[in-house]
Amino acid sequence: MSVTDQRRLRVAAGAALLTIAATGCSGLGRTAVGTVSYATEGERHVMVSNPLVTGCHRLAPAGATEVVNNTLVDMILYPSRNCSGHGTTYVATATSNRTAPRAPAWHSYTIVH
Repeated sequence: MSVTDQRRLRVAAGAALLTIAATGCSGLGRTAVGTVSYATEGERHVMVSNPLVTGCHRLAPAGATEVVNNTLVDMILYPSRNCSGHGTTYVATATSNRTAPRAPAWHSYTIVH
């Protein structure tokens, strides 16, 4: 094997390793592009820009009675503070949802990814 062939092999191997490393880290810090807006029972309006796609996101302590999903991904609303339990609501991208009268407020959400 000549010196030129060895260099080409090293360059190809380095490029492959760089590609693998970049792919492995690409999921870190991904966000749902857009905004999540919500209103609390006290009519306070909150807007969150580009929430992370991972984890449980808490809403205001009073909870939300109306949520508008202006992100590019869907979301799930929960009546609990820790994104668990029954009574969830699915909100597709570019749609909104409002709680029914006397229904509990939403207190957290997750992003569907």
